[in-house]
Amino acid sequence: MDKRDRRGVAAPSGRLSRTAHMAGLGAELAGRSLLKGAEALIRGQSLKPAGLLLTPGHMRRTAEELARLRGAAMKAGQLVSMDYGAVLAPELAEPLTRLQESAAPMPPHQLRRVLDRAWGPGWAARFERFETRPAAAASIGQVHRARLRGGRALAVKVQFPGVRDSIDVDLDTLSFLIRRSGLLPKGADIGPFLEGVRTRLHREADYLSEAQYLAAYAKALGDDRDFVTPGLETDLSGPDILAMDWLDGAPLKHAGSEDQARRNAIAERLVRLTLREIFEFGLIQSDPNPGNFRLCPDGRIALLDFGAVETVSPARAQGLRTLLRAGLEGDDAALETALEDAGAISAGLEPDVRARAVALARTGFAPLASTAVFDFAGSGLAERMRAEGQALQAAGFNHTPPVDFAYIQRKVAGIYLIAARLKARIALRPLVAAWL
Repeated sequence: MDKRDRRGVAAPSGRLSRTAHMAGLGAELAGRSLLKGAEALIRGQSLKPAGLLLTPGHMRRTAEELARLRGAAMKAGQLVSMDYGAVLAPELAEPLTRLQESAAPMPPHQLRRVLDRAWGPGWAARFERFETRPAAAASIGQVHRARLRGGRALAVKVQFPGVRDSIDVDLDTLSFLIRRSGLLPKGADIGPFLEGVRTRLHREADYLSEAQYLAAYAKALGDDRDFVTPGLETDLSGPDILAMDWLDGAPLKHAGSEDQARRNAIAERLVRLTLREIFEFGLIQSDPNPGNFRLCPDGRIALLDFGAVETVSPARAQGLRTLLRAGLEGDDAALETALEDAGAISAGLEPDVRARAVALARTGFAPLASTAVFDFAGSGLAERMRAEGQALQAAGFNHTPPVDFAYIQRKVAGIYLIAARLKARIALRPLVAAWL
């Protein structure tokens, strides 16, 4: 973390300020593109508008500004990297992927204003200790460690000022920039995606809604031996602040130094939880960032973030059962039908494009269909799916799946990446078959 990050960077909170920042980014990138185009003309090179905009330097600059803005702008950038990263060249996807890491915190004076507004100016008297330097900072808020006078240790999640009011203007401006940039494959309709992001962010920015999902997960898990959720401190929680028990534990990334059996067990638990979410809970935490999990001293995995919880309807769960069954059985005809019923492909696609989409799904289902132990890190599956996905887009695939299906895809992809980082090796078919 650099010195600027340690001091904190004030998040622009006004609509005019945020719009000016994003408009300035657009003007800056356009200016850079004109300069690059002029240089290309001098050298006698051919010009492609998308090639002028889609450069690693431009993507890094975009990621930097989205990270500075935080809020809906940064969150949307994170989701673009997760949902469309597979069809971008690695050097273009990597800067956006960095948005999934921690954000710069707000400075202490801005934090105090937020807490004074929420709790009143005498709030410090309720605490034995309140650490102003955050333990973590993300796209829409940051977490502080605190201890009440009675001794209860808390994690206090504080929303960046202006996030809720800036969601719509951020997304409208970002939509304009994305459409002009050529970032997405030709013909791709980002409208439904951004509308889904809009709905999700308005809910995610309401910490009282997150508190309800926290309670729902606690009830669904019950006395689970593998997972634990923090208790809620209702007196200190509201739309902009969420106060929960502080759960001691190590970051999930530290599990990389554990032995193979322990890493396998962690990955298997996360896969089992994902299946329970879809087929038992009817709820799915659709932001499987490694930072949302902690490894507790008692061996359990702590679940820490419930802002991105989505409901899974019985109809969607049943459709996924049908899709999984077709994938496990290797029945391409049934797989194609199930993909269309799920909304993953459309009837209007050209036969060759549909065949490519089915082949991509078959590649993804291969680890589930096999009875062998699957090596997440050494299989090369992610690279094969990226190559097939890029070929599919080049062939003219421009279908956007239903928002709820996309959220489930994101969860599955995120858990896969976590398991790959753990270098886990587990048999997946028995885990999935138990739910069919």
